[in-house]
Order: sequence, then structure tokens, then C-alpha cells
Amino acid sequence: MAVLDLNQGAAQRGEGRFGNLFADLRDYLARRALFRQTVRELNDLSGRELADLGINRSMIRSVAYEAAWGSK
Repeated sequence: MAVLDLNQGAAQRGEGRFGNLFADLRDYLARRALFRQTVRELNDLSGRELADLGINRSMIRSVAYEAAWGSK
């Protein structure tokens, strides 16, 4: 009976199979938005500004990926 009560409590809090799915989806969308914003902002910088940061244009996507999801 206690196990049943725990499962019902998890369902009411939105946890469980679908709760985790939605939490993972929210996390992915937030990280994806951060990635896209970082790429957009770095692309707006001039070559000189990128050089000051130690970044060249070919590194923009990998730098943005690392900012959003951490190192590979």
C-alpha cells in the first residue's frame, strides 16, 4: 500500500515517465536557445573582436556548444 501511495504522489507532482520527459524537453529547449543565441552573438562580432577573445570563425559553433552543453 505504501508503494501505491508513493506512485500516486509522484503522479500528482508531475514526476514519473511523462514528468521527466517534459523536464528533459524543457532543458533541451533552454540549452538549444542558449546555443543559438551564443552563435548569433559571436557571428555579430568582427574578426578583430573574435581574435581578442581567442576565437576564430571556424570555432564559433564549438564554443557555443560548449557554452550550452559543456565540453564534449
